[in-house]
Amino acid sequence: MAIQQLPPSVVNKIAAGEVIERPASVVKELLENSVDAAATRIDVTLGEGGADFIRVTDDGIGIAAQQLPLAVSSHATSKIRNAEDLFNVGTLGFRGEALASIAEVSRFTLRSRTAESDSGYEMTVVGGKTQESVPCGCAIGTSVEVRQLFYNTPVRRKFLRTKQTEMGHCNEALTRIALANPEVHFTLTQNSQLITDLPRVDDWRQRIVALFGDQIGHSLIAITGEDDGGIQLRGFVADPSQSRSNNRMQYLLLNGRYIRDRSLQHALVEAYRGLLMTGRFPVTFLRITLPPEMVDVNVHPTKLEVRFQDSGRLYSKLLGTLRTKFLSSDLVHPLQVTSPPSGIPVADHQSPTISPPRNQLHLEVPTVYPDGATNRPQVSPPGSATIRQASWNHSRSHDPRNDTTGLDEDPSNEISTGDTTVSTRTSQETHAVTLPESHPATTSLHSNATCHTAMQVHDSYIVTETEEGVAVLDQHALHERVLYEQLRKRVLAGQVETQRLLVPEPVDLTPAESATVLENRASLAELGIEVEPFGGDTVIVAGYPAMLAKLNPGEILRQVIELLLTDGKKLERRDLLDDLMHMISCKAAVKAGDHLTPEEVSSLVEQRELAQDSHHCPHGRPTVLVLTKQELDRKFGRT
Repeated sequence: MAIQQLPPSVVNKIAAGEVIERPASVVKELLENSVDAAATRIDVTLGEGGADFIRVTDDGIGIAAQQLPLAVSSHATSKIRNAEDLFNVGTLGFRGEALASIAEVSRFTLRSRTAESDSGYEMTVVGGKTQESVPCGCAIGTSVEVRQLFYNTPVRRKFLRTKQTEMGHCNEALTRIALANPEVHFTLTQNSQLITDLPRVDDWRQRIVALFGDQIGHSLIAITGEDDGGIQLRGFVADPSQSRSNNRMQYLLLNGRYIRDRSLQHALVEAYRGLLMTGRFPVTFLRITLPPEMVDVNVHPTKLEVRFQDSGRLYSKLLGTLRTKFLSSDLVHPLQVTSPPSGIPVADHQSPTISPPRNQLHLEVPTVYPDGATNRPQVSPPGSATIRQASWNHSRSHDPRNDTTGLDEDPSNEISTGDTTVSTRTSQETHAVTLPESHPATTSLHSNATCHTAMQVHDSYIVTETEEGVAVLDQHALHERVLYEQLRKRVLAGQVETQRLLVPEPVDLTPAESATVLENRASLAELGIEVEPFGGDTVIVAGYPAMLAKLNPGEILRQVIELLLTDGKKLERRDLLDDLMHMISCKAAVKAGDHLTPEEVSSLVEQRELAQDSHHCPHGRPTVLVLTKQELDRKFGRT
């Protein structure tokens, strides 16, 4: 096959495949051009998450009319002149590929006017075919409109995500550039609705707070460091209490450019060693200033990766600066009591729900009959006291830990037939009951007509007699397995109990987090987590699983988001739901260190007999270790 020169259109499509991955890539490239044009205000407008429409308008220096065709040509740029300039790049853009790549895969319109011109000029490019520029009215600066992105590359367009997801990525692209340029006013509008408005600020902390909220802002620790070689570090790291399960909240800005660098991220983790639990990552907003000749930014078309001339020196400087700061800082976490913000809608006719005491198990123990049925009505023998099912429903002033008289009894759930009373509530309902704690934590269990004893040790393990010998149960792992199987059964049956909140809880999220939550609302609802948009990147939790009543709804949602962001793109919906059920069961289960009453110990051991895979927790850890009687005999010399 003969070698031939590829047409410019094919070359540009190949370049577009590397540079333009999704609408957020377009937003990033256009924002960088606007910043390089010395703009003081940049407005971004999106339609349908950017897939149908993107417009970026700035008040920068503009492009002269005669240079408009050159601006959309491949490898045409005003930012470098020769190869030596590649090692002294002082702008965000320099490759001259972005506009040509975007124009190749969209319906592209460029309008611009310089201060010296009386009018602006407009040029249209459709699928790489440039039309002649014509005069138009416009303000000084540049406006770029991109319509029907990937219209002529259907395979790429097919793999775009939902508009919420694409919107989240676009918002993240703006966040990165807005962080690096606090002196510029940024706005973001989606479908005629203003989403983000970031006025210019002199204090970088104000830009961080505007993007990420007061909770992050209050936890920031100022960092400053420099050396004789030109390295300067300025910015903030967050208190360890604001850690994340991934490193997405680590914003490293090198000479005004957002970058990702494994070496620097490792330095951050090392600096926090001993301050964070395994698997947690610090939150960082760091500006790094280096002489341009000490870094190579011409590594990848997206310019997210760079190479340092002396990476070890920068690593040591970052690690040392952070460690020195931590040694001189008080990192004790303050207690923060917050009231629900005003303006949150309150659900009508909702009674406050009091969470059961900390040492109380939410165990669902269905009555098992010889024929295997579990839903048979409970019948009191003739002459016995009426037995009623009970559930928590208290006023705020009642503390369920004080007594057992606060249980609501509902006569409507009983049918009296002579001396026999039948409760129409089935054992599938979950009921929390306060149990006395005055007895020793040892109880007799009757299983298969054989008497066994069980006791809790170190508030973490349950030791019980078995036919084989002695079993040691991990209370958390076993309870997690029990709850997982119960939750899975209810999800499959569509019967997950949801606790409605009297005051829905607002949760401030990043753009990517908000988009992820809204995209997965249906899956979360299946698990009893009800979320609604509340404006901007804030969502409200209106309801969450009743089995998580003692946990904070906002914190639960954040942990769910972290799981979605970590695994959501890799998993099928079924596997994603399964992972979410694992997490919810783990959070709801009793923990090591939780003291259990004898009745709770008994209930948990009984539940082990009902669980399908009680030998392991959902994450694969064993729930029980068995020491056989033969081994005991051998250890005591009875063989």
